[in-house]
Amino acid sequence: MTWASWTTTGVFAGRGGVSTEEAGVLCGDLTVHTTWSGQEAQVAVQYSGGSDWFTITGSPVPCASEDGSRLLHQAVVDAVRTGGAATVPRHLPADAHGSGAGPA
Repeated sequence: MTWASWTTTGVFAGRGGVSTEEAGVLCGDLTVHTTWSGQEAQVAVQYSGGSDWFTITGSPVPCASEDGSRLLHQAVVDAVRTGGAATVPRHLPADAHGSGAGPA
C-alpha cells in the first residue's frame, strides 16, 4: 500500500482558529498532520506538545497523488495560519485532486 505523511509543528492559528469535528475551534500553537493513503488524505490537528489529535472539518478528502497530498498539507497549514475557523480548503491545489500531472 502506498502512503505518505506530513507534519508541521509550531503553526500559530490566526484569529478564529481552526474548526475540528471533535473539539470545535482550536486556537494557539498547533501541529498539523496529513496522512495520504493512495486515494485519500486525512488531516488532523493537535495542540503542540499535546497527545490528542482532532480531525479538521472537511477531512478526509479525495487526493490522487503523494505530491498532491503535500500541496494539500501546505494549503491546510496556510489556512490554519489565516484562522477564521479554518477548514480543509474546498478549492485544493490542482494536483491534489488531479492526475498528478504538473506544469511542464
